Order: sequence, then C-alpha cells, then structure tokens
Amino acid sequence: MATTNDLREEVRQKYAEAATGGGCGCSDGGCCSDGGQFGSTLYDIAQRAELPETAVLASLGCGNPTAVADLRAGETVLDLGSGGGIDVILSAKRVGATGHAYGLDMTEEMLELARRNANEAGIANVTFLQGLIEEIPLPDASVDVVISNCVINLSTDKPSVLREIGRVLRPGGRIGISDVVAEDRLEQDERAERGSYVGCIAGALSTSEYTDGLRAAGFEDVSVAFTHQVADGMHGAIVKAVKT
Repeated sequence: MATTNDLREEVRQKYAEAATGGGCGCSDGGCCSDGGQFGSTLYDIAQRAELPETAVLASLGCGNPTAVADLRAGETVLDLGSGGGIDVILSAKRVGATGHAYGLDMTEEMLELARRNANEAGIANVTFLQGLIEEIPLPDASVDVVISNCVINLSTDKPSVLREIGRVLRPGGRIGISDVVAEDRLEQDERAERGSYVGCIAGALSTSEYTDGLRAAGFEDVSVAFTHQVADGMHGAIVKAVKT
C-alpha cells in the first residue's frame, strides 16, 4: 500500500514531467484528451489570449477558479498548486498593480516554468513560492482570496490544507476553488475504482467531506457546485466559502 511520501513523490514526478514536456498532469489521459474535462479548454478564448502559450499548454486543472473568485483591485490572492502559472498570471491582472498574486507549488520544474511565463507576460506583481499546501509559507491573515485548480484532491492531508487556508486568510476572506469532488454515495474504494490518485480521482473528497472540512476549519457560506462529470459519480466542481 502506498505511503503518504510515496503518493506525494508520485504526484511531484508526474507534474515535473508535465512541466518539462514529458507528460500530462491530472487525469489518466483526461487532460490530454479532446474531452474538455481538464486543461486550458476550460478557459475562454479571451483569457487564453492574455497568456504566454507555454502557460496555456501547462494548464492541467479541472476548472477556472479565476472566473468565480470575484477578484478585486488591490487584493492579495494565493493560488495553491500554481503549476505553470496560468491562474496566478490571470489573478495578477485582475488585482492590478496595487494587489499581489502568490503561487505555491512543491515542484521546482513547475515553478521555473511559471516564473518564465510571468516574465514573458510582463507581470511584476507576482511571487512564486516553493512549498507544500499543507504547510503554506505565508503569515497568518495575510491573504484576501485563496484559489486552487484541481490540486487539493492530490493532497495526502486534506484537513491540514483546509486549516492552513483558514490560517492565511484574513477574516472575511474567501475561497474560489476548482476541484474534483465525489458524490456522497461513493465510498473511498469506489472512487479509487474510477481513477488513480495522481489522476485526480481516487483522492477526491465527497461533497459532504468538503463541506464538513471547511466548516471545521472556520468557514461559513460553504457551497460545492458540480460543473461537469469526469467519471461516474465524480465531477469537476466549484467550491466557495468565507472565512469567519
């Protein structure tokens, strides 16, 4: 049975390969397929036109969190699992010169790619950090908005991720997260039957698990809305909540 470290290393290696052009990221073939369930097709044409081509090609998510986060000028936003930087760059544009966008990723190859993409896009109000989403390297109450795109399902310690999100958010801060979420009817073994952990399926939380976890971490106004099916009983979803 895979250990926490084994799973984390498998995820790191998969995304390092994706950053250097040697592989895909989320989903066993899903983001490389024409199905539109993962990747840059979930961003509209106007948004893709704002970005370097390498940032678009490196998009491996299951949604478009910048479309639902309602980012405002002057805000500080944090993207968990920032990958090639697509959501950080878009966020930095939305919050403007008086705001700031942080990207956090554990994969050195993805961080190098993201920094190149931000430089190519001429974006100065960004900072990319290396670290774990279970141990966010930012101070308490330092962020207005946390976004993430198909990454929390890959964590081996999701309660810690949710607590860390609550810690770094200011009171009244909010989340706009895209993730794969299971219907409540599916048990853990049934989720694993539908796809691998590194493929963003086996590790997905259910709707109730997400909702209960966020409330336990100090959030209110929690909502989990399915957007598209990625497997039987598994959906791309938008998760929103407000820090109390």
